[in-house]
Amino acid sequence: MGITTFIKRIFTWWNGQTLGTQLYTWRKGVKVGEDEQGNIFYRSRDGKRRWVIFNGEVEASRISPDWHGWLHHTFDEAPSERPLQHKPWEKPHQENLTGTPLAYAPAGSIRRAQPAERRDYEAWSPE
Repeated sequence: MGITTFIKRIFTWWNGQTLGTQLYTWRKGVKVGEDEQGNIFYRSRDGKRRWVIFNGEVEASRISPDWHGWLHHTFDEAPSERPLQHKPWEKPHQENLTGTPLAYAPAGSIRRAQPAERRDYEAWSPE
């Protein structure tokens, strides 16, 4: 581990776990499972605290509803122990893409490569 990586781990939380979180996880954490994105979920030995170590960017919307429910004590058993039954009409989980190139852009948006030409609009020009 380089000095830059070490400094980032001490002072930043958005680049993965901090050094303090790593030490706490090592001392008191029990690995519960891992999701399809490589995020690792832990609980304390007494079962009162639950947390996640992100694989990559720390973004809450990257956690599926199954694991989110477990993290917030909605479900007692982790999805790795007892997977939730999904309805056939449920869509697969997708992280929030706002602010990324994959974000939704409507037909008239200037963010599209070829914005739709509007004939129902005329630009205002002051007289």
